[in-house]
Amino acid sequence: MRRLAIAWAALISVVVACGGAPQHRGTGNLPKENEITALWTQIRDWRREAHMELDPTRQTIFQWRGRSIPEAKNVCPEAHPVPATCTDVCSLAENICDNAESICNIADELGKEDEYAQDKCGNAKASCREAKQRCCTCSGGTT
Repeated sequence: MRRLAIAWAALISVVVACGGAPQHRGTGNLPKENEITALWTQIRDWRREAHMELDPTRQTIFQWRGRSIPEAKNVCPEAHPVPATCTDVCSLAENICDNAESICNIADELGKEDEYAQDKCGNAKASCREAKQRCCTCSGGTT
């Protein structure tokens, strides 16, 4: 019994010395991070539907991380015609870019220090770029 009391006293001493009981760092960002996750999951579903890899290449993610969504979308010539055979892939590209824009807007709200949000924004911008390239290639535009 005495050993148990000594053990508890030692444990309490350590906890007090370290600033009290460990604090679980709660975040008010969880709802926004959940929204990012839902949007990102849709992007992955659309990529699969377009017969693309689920995630963009690391190189593309790195390349587009610090750039804007309008830059990522700027692949095809202005007002290029989209043949009927490319309608699906081009619609998916638009949807991916719309979600990317939403993800990056939320990431901007959460700030540059929110690594999760910033990583998903970079991934989404790269997905937008790759999907737009796929659309442009299909419709005979240049990449």
